Amino acid sequence: MTKSSLISKSMLALALLSATSIFTATANAADKGWPEQITVGYQKYGSLIILKGTGELEKRFKEHGVTVNWAEFQFGPPLLEAINAGKVDIGIVGETPPVFAQAAAGSSIVYVANEPASPKGEGIVVGPNSPIKSVSELKGKKVAVAKGSNSHYFLIKALEKEGLTLNDIIPTYLPPADGRAALEQGHVDAWSIFDYFYASAEVQANVRTLTNGEGIVNNHAFYISRKPIVEQYPEAVKAVVAEVGKTDAWISANPAAGAASLSAQTGVDAKILLRAIERSNYGPKPLTPEVITAQQKIADTIHGLGLIPTPIIVKDNVWDGK
Repeated sequence: MTKSSLISKSMLALALLSATSIFTATANAADKGWPEQITVGYQKYGSLIILKGTGELEKRFKEHGVTVNWAEFQFGPPLLEAINAGKVDIGIVGETPPVFAQAAAGSSIVYVANEPASPKGEGIVVGPNSPIKSVSELKGKKVAVAKGSNSHYFLIKALEKEGLTLNDIIPTYLPPADGRAALEQGHVDAWSIFDYFYASAEVQANVRTLTNGEGIVNNHAFYISRKPIVEQYPEAVKAVVAEVGKTDAWISANPAAGAASLSAQTGVDAKILLRAIERSNYGPKPLTPEVITAQQKIADTIHGLGLIPTPIIVKDNVWDGK
């Protein structure tokens, strides 16, 4: 046998050994529930930003050879579109966006966990010099709201409480930053919005609140993933929720420090963030039957108004944690 033949056979053996090792490593990672990378979607407020800043999630996932990627979104619907498209693996949104996302064709979203209700964390506001004193006076007025957001459902229920519907006002669908600009420039008469944008408008624009969510909505926040992720990598999903839980506990015990941490990472005034934190509740939990029932009520309301084409069953898309 020639020297070149021996070298060729050695190289082939090494290549086969390398391919086998890669296959075994990938198989073992999949068996243990750990992907090669995971992308977490977050918004410019909340526990996930603080978790991102601490690097604790990266530390936990590094033990399993997993790379953590982060993706920022202004509000829930675009984040869920990214999850449905397979570009984000897990993220946090308000209570209404998952209804629209579940109703989308080919949707694979899954409810993983929820934060406790925080009804004070959203409000319907008007400018400081507005003559409007109550929600009932919004009849015939332009109201800005982010379509498909939790403040969209909040607006629906706040109007309903006063015997009104969306047909009695002029809904102006704008993302949060544009909604505030429209209110300040007088292009709309009111704005239905959630924190931290709500707190920011209170502190910086001196807006006046017509009502917050108390007695109207729950305002849960939900951690959402998709079926392929929870089915193939359940341990990775559990790890994200566990690290969020640790972060939540720290924020609850140290709200001012939490606000300072958020401010350092976002550039938003800590006073604004502290106001939002102090009216939020923390601690991710699996969805209870009561939470699922409340979420189904939102789904039925949204469908009844013709905002989604077909009825959905929320419990069908709730992960059992296994």
